[in-house]
Amino acid sequence: MNSSWQGYTLSDDRTRLQLEWLVPILHSTYWANARTEDRIRRSIEGSLCFGVFEESTGRQVGFARVVTDFATFGWVCDIVIDPAHRGAGLGKRLVAAIVDDPRLSKLSLLLGTRDAHGLYEQYGFVRHESMRRAAPS
Repeated sequence: MNSSWQGYTLSDDRTRLQLEWLVPILHSTYWANARTEDRIRRSIEGSLCFGVFEESTGRQVGFARVVTDFATFGWVCDIVIDPAHRGAGLGKRLVAAIVDDPRLSKLSLLLGTRDAHGLYEQYGFVRHESMRRAAPS
């Protein structure tokens, strides 16, 4: 899947993802700041991933991934836009691409966030409590 708009391309081609951008941007977040590069790489390998790229440079500026069985459930996570490209609607385009993707559109999708609730609510996500078991160190 590829789509273009206003100088950006959104793609689910995992081979286009740029770890040299992804690792530092994920390390700058509150949710992934302690992940090792190896854990980030393995999480990408086991997920459906979406990247946003500048058309003029090919540089990655956005990312999201979905952990899914493609039958019943998907966990939307690691949504991040490069700070220099925020405010251009890229987060909205990324979330819309996920919820509209035919492989995911009929699934129950969940996500967890401390912020941007209004963004996700625009796409049908509802705030609720959930249980979590943290991974052992």
